[in-house]
Amino acid sequence: MSDIIKSDFLLYNSPSGDVKIEVFFQDETIWLTQKKMAELFGVDRTVITKHLKGIFETNELEEKSNVQKMHIPKSDKPVKFYNLDVI
Repeated sequence: MSDIIKSDFLLYNSPSGDVKIEVFFQDETIWLTQKKMAELFGVDRTVITKHLKGIFETNELEEKSNVQKMHIPKSDKPVKFYNLDVI
């Protein structure tokens, strides 16, 4: 897993305007944190965590190629971001 050096920042707004999600765009895909996925789908973060665990444990997707750690402002350590295949 590597740090993203160059990426574009995008803002997704739902048609109703209820959901506004900040996403990173790099390598022709979008990247979201578990927290942002929970906001997007209107569920608790623990629900996302449970689904991700199942996806990676059953080898539906390979974690190594679908997850990147990125440094974000106001964070002491890198945060995991998941690509569109995972989302």
